[in-house]
Amino acid sequence: MGKTINVCSTCEAKTIQEGINQASDGDTVLVKKGIYKEVNIIVDKSIILLGENLPTIDGEDKGEIIKIVADNVTVDGFKIINVGTSYTSDYAAIRVIKKNGYLIQNLQLEKLFFGIYLERSDNGKVLNNTIKGDAINEYNSGNGIQLWYCNDVEVRGNDVQNVRDGIYLEFSDNIRISHNLSRNNLRYGLHFMFSNNDIYEYNTFENNGAGVAVMFSKFIEMKNNVFKENWGTAAFGLLLKEINDATISNNVFKENTVGINLEGSNRVTYHNNDFISNGWAIKVRGACYANSFKENNFLYNSFDISYNSNINDNEFDNNYWSNYTGYDLNKDGIGDVPYRPVKLFSYIVNRTPETIILLRSLFIDIIDFSEKVSPVFTPDNLVDENPKMKPIKHDRS
Repeated sequence: MGKTINVCSTCEAKTIQEGINQASDGDTVLVKKGIYKEVNIIVDKSIILLGENLPTIDGEDKGEIIKIVADNVTVDGFKIINVGTSYTSDYAAIRVIKKNGYLIQNLQLEKLFFGIYLERSDNGKVLNNTIKGDAINEYNSGNGIQLWYCNDVEVRGNDVQNVRDGIYLEFSDNIRISHNLSRNNLRYGLHFMFSNNDIYEYNTFENNGAGVAVMFSKFIEMKNNVFKENWGTAAFGLLLKEINDATISNNVFKENTVGINLEGSNRVTYHNNDFISNGWAIKVRGACYANSFKENNFLYNSFDISYNSNINDNEFDNNYWSNYTGYDLNKDGIGDVPYRPVKLFSYIVNRTPETIILLRSLFIDIIDFSEKVSPVFTPDNLVDENPKMKPIKHDRS
């Protein structure tokens, strides 16, 4: 059983660094309420660094604040402010370097460059932190939670806002990201590349500059997330680029410029999702093959599906389409007439964006009807043969 070292203005250890210096592996450094103006705090022992009544560590914009260079370190219960900004060093409120077994939780991070930066560090947890930046430009702002070459990390229950990317991963496998709120960020709510076998669930990505970007990864599960109000000329709920063998299920895409924008993505299942009031529910760009779209609800989108090719190798079946006007004579809940979700007008808008001003005109109804009767530009076989007559109820408990 380790001992407890107290840190306060009247204690033997008056600074956090002094308390760490006095500690041994297994000890607890208990920091009393107050303001500690410290920077470059080095945690080089396997200790618990615990704040009592949320003490504040003020870095005074001088650089990195806490650096963890030991295994099995816990940092719990601090407010950390005024991280330094640098164009050559990614200063963070907390950085973990090449270590295992860390727990970073219950922190309030404000006025920061990077928030929590995990570098070649495995088997850790980042839980229930509030990270609030003041990012204005991408070039002089950092990310809220960043993982670089990490494995087996859980990121759960964090509220991240007003940074460049809310959560960023690169070369990080077996990561579970759940129950986070990532909102009002300059670029992406979540951004990851070259990261495989990861799970993202029960997160909300709201009002971010360009939504969520997932690139060059495989064996990804994204389920029970909400992507909403990601508006703008280059915005989407979710961008998938070079993603293979993944599952996108039970998500809500609501009021985004584009719900899902996919390119070069293959063998992905899109099941039990709701696409509600988006500009485009789904934009399929080049080289997307063997994908399955089943039992999704497409509700009141300006365009349900956009395609830039007249060749289709993807399956659409048993979806509900609010724009479907067919009938169900045998009352089995399945429309008797197949539904063609790709409209000629969406094909035209892809090539000439200015034509969007004609969206509600009678002229557009006429050309869409003519394309439905005799497809020329849109994929002939892109048809939902079994459109549902009523919206599908999805259990997201």
